[in-house]
Amino acid sequence: MKPNIHPSYTVSHVVCACGNKFETRSVNPEIRVEICSGCHPFFTGKQKLIDTAGRIEKFKKKYAQPA
Repeated sequence: MKPNIHPSYTVSHVVCACGNKFETRSVNPEIRVEICSGCHPFFTGKQKLIDTAGRIEKFKKKYAQPA
């Protein structure tokens, strides 16, 4: 292998949008993520539906079955 061509593999701080912080190893000093194991529904068992500007109602209205 060629010398001095590989990036340094150091401790990296990961910060989630929910506020969870933890350390891992990476070539980047800091990693920002939108969702982590502390807030993901698969790991927490909690389902959060965030309705932005009535998207859920709009979807239900558009694909409603005619009676």
